[in-house]
Amino acid sequence: MSKIKQWLTNSPKAIFLALIPILLNPTTTQAEAPPEQPKVSFGFIALTDCAPIVIAHEKGFFQKYGIEATIKKGASWAAIRDMLSTGDIQATHMLFGMPFASTLGLAGQPVRPMIIPWMMNRNGQGISLANSFKGKVTSDPAALKPFVDEAKAKGSPLTFAMTFPPGTHAMWMRYYLAAGGINPDTDVSLITIPPPQMVANMKVGKMDGFCVGEPWNARAIADKIGFTSVTTQDMWKDHPEKVLAFDEAWATAHPRTVKAILKAIHEASVWLDDMANRPEACEIIARSNYINCPKDIILGRMLGQMDYGDGRVVEDTHPMHFSIRNTNYPQPKYGLWWLTQFRRWGMVEGPVDYQAIVARVMRPDIYEEAMAELGITDRTRDDSPFTLFDGVTFDPAGDLEAYAKSFSIHSRKE
Repeated sequence: MSKIKQWLTNSPKAIFLALIPILLNPTTTQAEAPPEQPKVSFGFIALTDCAPIVIAHEKGFFQKYGIEATIKKGASWAAIRDMLSTGDIQATHMLFGMPFASTLGLAGQPVRPMIIPWMMNRNGQGISLANSFKGKVTSDPAALKPFVDEAKAKGSPLTFAMTFPPGTHAMWMRYYLAAGGINPDTDVSLITIPPPQMVANMKVGKMDGFCVGEPWNARAIADKIGFTSVTTQDMWKDHPEKVLAFDEAWATAHPRTVKAILKAIHEASVWLDDMANRPEACEIIARSNYINCPKDIILGRMLGQMDYGDGRVVEDTHPMHFSIRNTNYPQPKYGLWWLTQFRRWGMVEGPVDYQAIVARVMRPDIYEEAMAELGITDRTRDDSPFTLFDGVTFDPAGDLEAYAKSFSIHSRKE
């Protein structure tokens, strides 16, 4: 009799002790069923906050969870949306707000339900103004209003750009202008420009300001064509930004694949929030096949070194982050706030079923299940109110329609 067989026969107590770890935490010791579709294509736009997808690919986290990843750069957010809708990609870096717009079929686009089981990052965007405003406007958008009024009176309204009408950059730009007494739909020209083209368009005088993610605000300063008026974390500390979005039907058909992806993105996000790893992360995402921007332009703001380009230099205690402070939980309250802004700006007509729409798009159930399989149970739902830089508080348990209709500057259709 072999020694192993003899041990198994004569040592039941030893066998029981060896099984304790499996009994206590089977998901970490048993082989799990593999993803239904190992080969997955991911979309991204050339922005710093694409980092979790890129790092999960480059550092082998996707491979660890059985995902053979292909990473595809999109030319614009509209292109990314279409790639997801047609199945050219199965998961994507996406602006918060876009899955809601696709699910509702806003702005004439076909109805294509999408889900958000993962929020990718907080903070890290900005509103840049042309150098012509330097010394005249800092962080208060009210200082812009005289220039806006003068240009409008002359028949040549000032032009501001964002990256996609229902997306984050559009909402930050709209909220910023309105907080200064400026209606983004009637007082200025609000245009759509893909993120990597922002700096080039300002350089040729096509616009007076823009809202975009990093590194393009920092690049405007480096190229000496603009400065940062505010960062979006100045407007709303730890606000939601990009999400990892999936086509609803595809995610429903491939639940194990979705969870494997979330686990890999979790590991990448934890790695990214170790500040010692950020120089390496910036070296990777700076490459031409990703952001195509010098590493040093990306790194400063990733480390919280905030030079606004107009003499203001501060240490940002809340730069872009990817995992800490419960970043990734798909909080329903953020979806509720977004829908109130769609209502405020006339993107939806009449009262909307806020709770039902958010319950369909935001999917904390998928997030919680994936994290539980990793033994992570401390990421929880947060329904607390929050206040933006204009002093207005949003309470997700309050009257949402009343909040949407409370703003004096709006484009709402009753």
